[in-house]
Amino acid sequence: MKKTNNATSGFLSQLPKNIFSGFVVSLIALPLGLGLALASEAPPISGVIASVVGGIIVSIFGGSKVTITGPGNGLVVVLLGAITTLANGDLYQGYIFTLAAIICSGALMIIIGQLRLGILSDFFPSSAIQGMLAAIGISIFAKQFHVMLANTSIKGDTVSLLTDIPHSISLLFKPEYSAIAIAALVGVLSLLIMFFYGKIRNKYFQLVPAPMWIVLIAVGLSYYYEFFSSAPYPIGDSLLVQIPNDVFSNFPTPDFSLILDFKFIGVVIAITLISSIESLLSIKAVDKLDPLKRRSNINKDLTALGIASIVSGFIGGLNVVTVIARSSVNVNNGGTNRTSNFFHSVFLILFVVLFQDQLKRIPLTALAAILVYTGYKLAAPRNLKIVAKIGKEQLIIFFATIIATITTNLITGILIGILTTIIIHFILNKSVLFFVRNLFKPNVLMFKEGFNDTYFVSVKNFSSFLNYSRLKRKLDTIPENQDAIIDFSLCDFVDYTVQESLLGYQETFKRKGGSFEITGLDIHGTSSEHPLAIRSLIPFSKKIKIGAKSNLTKRQKDLQNIANDFSWQYDPKKGYDVSGLHDFVFFKTKKINYLNNSIYDSKSIFRISDTEFSEGEFIARTLVRTTIMTIKLKTEVPKFTLDKEGLLEFIYKFSGFKDILISGHPDFSKRFFLLGEKPEKIKLFFTDELVLFLESNPYYHIECNGSSLLVMRKERLASIKEIKALLDYGTRLEKVISSIQYHELLLKSPKIKS
Repeated sequence: MKKTNNATSGFLSQLPKNIFSGFVVSLIALPLGLGLALASEAPPISGVIASVVGGIIVSIFGGSKVTITGPGNGLVVVLLGAITTLANGDLYQGYIFTLAAIICSGALMIIIGQLRLGILSDFFPSSAIQGMLAAIGISIFAKQFHVMLANTSIKGDTVSLLTDIPHSISLLFKPEYSAIAIAALVGVLSLLIMFFYGKIRNKYFQLVPAPMWIVLIAVGLSYYYEFFSSAPYPIGDSLLVQIPNDVFSNFPTPDFSLILDFKFIGVVIAITLISSIESLLSIKAVDKLDPLKRRSNINKDLTALGIASIVSGFIGGLNVVTVIARSSVNVNNGGTNRTSNFFHSVFLILFVVLFQDQLKRIPLTALAAILVYTGYKLAAPRNLKIVAKIGKEQLIIFFATIIATITTNLITGILIGILTTIIIHFILNKSVLFFVRNLFKPNVLMFKEGFNDTYFVSVKNFSSFLNYSRLKRKLDTIPENQDAIIDFSLCDFVDYTVQESLLGYQETFKRKGGSFEITGLDIHGTSSEHPLAIRSLIPFSKKIKIGAKSNLTKRQKDLQNIANDFSWQYDPKKGYDVSGLHDFVFFKTKKINYLNNSIYDSKSIFRISDTEFSEGEFIARTLVRTTIMTIKLKTEVPKFTLDKEGLLEFIYKFSGFKDILISGHPDFSKRFFLLGEKPEKIKLFFTDELVLFLESNPYYHIECNGSSLLVMRKERLASIKEIKALLDYGTRLEKVISSIQYHELLLKSPKIKS
């Protein structure tokens, strides 16, 4: 009961924040809703209807906390194509056909959500998605730039619209087009406001979003001409927003007569595909922004978006998706739960009811300017630079998707992007069979290590967008306040999409108090110097000349930082001088291939390295990578091997070795298995201080070859957290051993022959 009361009081205390945040979001949603509808050739109010319905229904049935819903940028191209082609140019008939398609799409999204198919979003390559978004941005820009300049009559595909931009600009300088000059000027000034709004640092000015400033100025201009100027308002009715007086009555009736038509079915699939992708990408992005770091129920959200789209379609609204920009505004203004989405809808209803006259005064050119800026942001040149830095192959995928989307349609575009990615992966690996042979094989092994409760995940063969869902299913079961290690040592190929997705896990685990570390990628070649570039053990990587420290993985950079903190040296390169390691029992029967990622002090007393070695031969040959620490001792001490009591004891008993018992320390003798060729000297060396140190610290496998120590934990690469612990353990162990006056103890024990 007390818990319920606390939840209620917490909800009520947060209500003012969510009301305010909902109000701010509605200031952006209103002009954007009108603009997106106009860009789709739908009635302006249809965009507002989608925002209202989405806010109410998704806030009740959705599975996310701080997302905002409404019409999305990504669907402008699809809806525009549907409205203009389904009825062969009859825009109103095309609109009611499209409403039917929106309703069918909503039903499909409900099915997707109920079947828990939200995971399908993981099967889209990141560069292809970025290319698709850029293509959408280019299409919006191409269409709305003409509208911003008051040229609403121009038609054509994206390419022709882009090439006609100089023509629309030239019209403004012709005397016969002077009537549209003021409207075009409003559009250009609106675009300038969008670009320079962020540079104004006045906190009171920033309380009103840029799109609402544009609306206020445009409406204010209308009132100026009405009350203070003798000249007539220079912007004609055809360039103003048209809203029916009876907004909440006489809703259009969707027309399902084309439901079996292939063109109609294509529209439904396109709307569903883009709605799902845009929503899933937005939900993932907003989860990262959530101050309370909650994870959304994606499938529940898809179901709610489907219900909202059906309701919106039946009353004349566009389809409903989760939108990133408005959701970001919600978080930045203190929104903490779904009520902010609900209140943003309430305020939109109030705006439409109370300010219908003012909405009709908004020039289409002002709304088009907002969309021109939106299109520019989606296809900004800096996005191209970001993709180019990741790798040339990503640039090919990016451009292939853009060109295919612009010249055909969104579904074909994303499919071309996926196909291009697959072909490039085949080319880079010089093998189609490599992927075909391993695509359906289980490639992820996960277990929880008993000694430190760390979740260890090993990935083998290849990891790309094609099979990432297997890895994701395992990762989603790990509590985010625990430690996880993802090892790619056995993986021949890791693509950019997988690495980008894993970044999200790293951030989430860090926020929740856990750790998420990736190991095994530092032995792979890369396609560029970018930290998320494709990594491969396949021969293509050998041709790439990259500096030794130019493309370090995150783990390698963390190792570099550890070395800097201790004023030590770090060397990521492979070293093949491993002669000293063969003196240790552990490596007697193993073939050591190389050491890399070495951290060492100036005197080379301490050295931590990743080590690759193999055991067995032919079909029984096993390749292992592990992290070890070696410590040079100041004096000669007895040779010994120390490990946790258990399996090692069982094996060595059959080999004729006996556990050396330390007198006066029965607990130590039970917990540890100690062996060596000279038991009496070993017993003398294991003083009370050394035994106490070993008993009061975590277990490590320790060997001594007389002049050096070998310390290791597991036959796998250690995480950064484990390396720090190993470093701390090793330096303290060396101090304890250095304090042992072994030779004096030896002299005092004449019964022990030297």
